[in-house]
Amino acid sequence: MLKKIAFLTMTSVLFAGCASIPTEQAQVSDVLKQVQSPSSDKAGLYIYRSNSVVGASLKKDIWIDDECVGETARGTFFHQEVQGNMTHKISTESEFSPNYLMVNTTAGQNYFIKQYIKPGLFVGGAGLKLVPEAEGKEAISDLKLGVKGKCSK
Repeated sequence: MLKKIAFLTMTSVLFAGCASIPTEQAQVSDVLKQVQSPSSDKAGLYIYRSNSVVGASLKKDIWIDDECVGETARGTFFHQEVQGNMTHKISTESEFSPNYLMVNTTAGQNYFIKQYIKPGLFVGGAGLKLVPEAEGKEAISDLKLGVKGKCSK
């Protein structure tokens, strides 16, 4: 029975297709991938989702301080400047309730937050984690910038 469930899960992942979201023009994306220092009193947040096939058919909302940033899909990222020297709440929707990460920012610094999909029995949940700058820069180099402002909820 366990083998059948595993087979059905893998088959559905392979044939479910990939979700997509509207993305910005490549030139806009390329500028943000150069990762410049934010404005003097601001901190930069890069929130991204890798090209992993896990959860490829899912879109997941992202919020900063309870305001919609947009929906992520496989291989996308968002960038937003926020007030520096403050704690900000980064949230994502998940299977049963939103998951969030509190990020203590310093003005003039950039922060990289990875959204990851947690495989579930029926619907994949999502989580967030703060990653080192080098890892974040490497990750966004192959991703597309999502268009801000549209959340499903």
